[in-house]
Amino acid sequence: MKPTPLFKSLVLAVCLGATGATQAYDRITGHNFASRSEVIAQSGMVATSQPLATQVGLQVLKDGGNAIDAAIAANAVLGLVEPTGCGIGGDLFAIVWDNKSKQLYGLNASGRSPLSLSFDTLKAQGDYIPAYGPLPVSVPGWFELHKKFGKTPMKALLQPAIDYAENGFPVSELIAYYMQKSVAARGKYPGFKDVYMADGAMPEKGEIFKNPALANTYRKIAKGGRDAFYKGDIAKEIGRYMKENGGYLSYEDLAAHHSEWVKPVSADYRGYTLWELPPNGQGIAAQQILNILEGYDIKAMGFDSPEYVHTFVEAKKLAFADRAKYYADPAFNTIPVQTLISQQYADQRRKLIDPNKAAKRDHAGPVEGDTIYMTTADKDGNMVSLIQSNYRGMGSGMTPAKLGFVLQNRGEMFALKKGHMNQYEPGKRPFHTIIPAFVTKDGKPYMSYGVMGGATQPQMHAQILINMIDFGMNLQEAGDAPRILHTGSSQPTGEIMEDGGFVSLESGFSMETRRELMKKGHTLQDAVGPYGGYQAILKDPKTGVYYGASETRKDGQAAGY
Repeated sequence: MKPTPLFKSLVLAVCLGATGATQAYDRITGHNFASRSEVIAQSGMVATSQPLATQVGLQVLKDGGNAIDAAIAANAVLGLVEPTGCGIGGDLFAIVWDNKSKQLYGLNASGRSPLSLSFDTLKAQGDYIPAYGPLPVSVPGWFELHKKFGKTPMKALLQPAIDYAENGFPVSELIAYYMQKSVAARGKYPGFKDVYMADGAMPEKGEIFKNPALANTYRKIAKGGRDAFYKGDIAKEIGRYMKENGGYLSYEDLAAHHSEWVKPVSADYRGYTLWELPPNGQGIAAQQILNILEGYDIKAMGFDSPEYVHTFVEAKKLAFADRAKYYADPAFNTIPVQTLISQQYADQRRKLIDPNKAAKRDHAGPVEGDTIYMTTADKDGNMVSLIQSNYRGMGSGMTPAKLGFVLQNRGEMFALKKGHMNQYEPGKRPFHTIIPAFVTKDGKPYMSYGVMGGATQPQMHAQILINMIDFGMNLQEAGDAPRILHTGSSQPTGEIMEDGGFVSLESGFSMETRRELMKKGHTLQDAVGPYGGYQAILKDPKTGVYYGASETRKDGQAAGY
């Protein structure tokens, strides 16, 4: 059997546990896992999930562009080289530290459901919205950063992606694996094979892949800007394609799209301030988890201890119960965000945790009222935390061949239950899993980071900070450390947890810890993930030097100059 990249990465993590390099880390930190050194640079840093995108972003910085320019250019390349995670047919969120104003700005660019698609039409298909095909497609949302913060002309920022799309690039290992896995569910939809399988098969690792249709689309955007996408030929072609193939997304839906600049919300954890975007995303779940855990001496518990894992999982269950009930489009609901992320509320929720017994059901509190992640930083102190996604890997499978990109299936995340905050309604934004994060210390920028991977994300946002603050790991180690993943919580689509869910632990947690967790009533399953993919940039508050990290589970790279 040919080992998959995921299988090989797990084997590699186990095998490297005996190497000198890892043992050196073990002697320093007390943790036994494979890692590498951080990337350190003074003038700029870029960390993405694909090295070609990282190099493009870094070159933009060297050529005088700012962190926002670098993020736009790198993200455009990612839409080409990593179509299994993102593209201009998906949605985007970002947090920007503007060093001139000394403020954080949040961007929610997520799109809305088609105005012509009714609840009754969807309900007639069943109790849940299908994952693929025309029904889960919502408006793509992404073009907004350049207008507010961009410095370099858009034509120059998109040119590297255009060049790679026309001339080709070698597909990296993990992305090739996921492209090949995407065919079974999506290959039947019009245009998918034309764009991604022009030679009859998905590309293998190292094979040169070209996407001339996407190059042409990027060229139109470079010339015509936002309106070229939402009101020009691109929007018209999306509308025509969807209508011809049983879809509801229309030109009018695209023309009506607008992104929103929102105020990030904050929660403190042991002297550090974590900033997330408010719903319709799930960022505040990370803050809820950390608020609950701040009441425990996590450091004394120890990283590889049943007490820590149990307490983390139980805090996650409580946060995700609220996530299932309250997180939705604020334009259609009054969401009690400040209550949910308050310490007073965390104090109430913490009392529900039994230190010796795993909860089987989760309950929301009584309060009122595949994806890519990347980050950039420049010589002037600006920093960008950006995440973009098609939702399920290569999205809905619906692919306008003339445009060269797949349309997202984020609409699958709506609930088909009357009265639910996340209930499907025309013109509404669905619940979102993708979340950028930012950390400040004493009011100054400290770290821009994120972890891709569905419901994994808030769990790992919390674990990254715990690894650094409570367990003393550095930026790279915090991402490479073995992860805890709980699945099976109640969901914003309406599912209810009845059996306690499942706990997955990566290699590195001891058998003793696993046995003790089972005694507490946890159901453990094999460490199959998804554990996400982590990128981060930290700014040293004393020297101003940047530290970059890109974890070993992905094809990514952090680089600076």
